[in-house]
Amino acid sequence: MNLPPSAPAKRDRTRLDASGRILVMMKPPRAAARPLLPTSPFGAPPLTPPAEQFAVDDQVTHDKYGLGRVVSVEDDTALIIDFGQQRVRVTTPCAKLTKL
Repeated sequence: MNLPPSAPAKRDRTRLDASGRILVMMKPPRAAARPLLPTSPFGAPPLTPPAEQFAVDDQVTHDKYGLGRVVSVEDDTALIIDFGQQRVRVTTPCAKLTKL
């Protein structure tokens, strides 16, 4: 069996066996692209939301102490908050503290 002259591209991938059958050579499969895991150290770092800014006389709520009012701000690192019965110094950022 002879291959037609119009198919030169198939000649490098096609072979004839001893009985005259045409064997086509297959390309090896490509590995699938793997998705990036969110916890991968090679991915982009997650964006952090900007820290909340507090001012004197802002009303806030705390998960443990309840409703309060900011009395003093110490260089955007700590707040002194009056919760009625007590004054508490809270360092910022604090996940339990929400500005109202």
